[in-house]
Amino acid sequence: MPSVREEGKDRIIFVTKEDHAAPSNAELVEEDPNDPYEERGLILPSGEINWNCPCLGGMASGPCGTEFKEAFSCFHYSKEEVKGSDCLEKFKAMQDCLQSYPELYPQEDEKEPPQGSTENEQSTLDSIPGETPTPSSNPVQDSNPTPPSAHADPTTPVSEISGES
Repeated sequence: MPSVREEGKDRIIFVTKEDHAAPSNAELVEEDPNDPYEERGLILPSGEINWNCPCLGGMASGPCGTEFKEAFSCFHYSKEEVKGSDCLEKFKAMQDCLQSYPELYPQEDEKEPPQGSTENEQSTLDSIPGETPTPSSNPVQDSNPTPPSAHADPTTPVSEISGES
């Protein structure tokens, strides 16, 4: 028979070998497909869109929720050969709405600079309208470069590559 000990928020259960050897008597409860609180994916078993799916990141309930729902619904139910090609107007309306809330929906080029960029590089890139950031023209040099001969034959001893004896 297992013994149970409570330690703060934790419950510790000690079981014997006999407890492990016996078959489980736990009963699994079948999921109710109509349970509104049950976790579901983006598309419900009925084929409808689950607007409460965490995967939508709150887009369906934000200030552009209506525009998002119309565009996403149009795409989901689209029967066109190029899926969603009949939804361009709805996606344009959603994009216009998103752009009217830049503090909630920042544009890609408005996000923080990638790590490794210096402030000076970023301010130069920001001052050139329409320019896409490109890597620096000054390559970073390795302070301990590997000689090309080290890559030629993996069986060559390190002492031969470095010139040591």
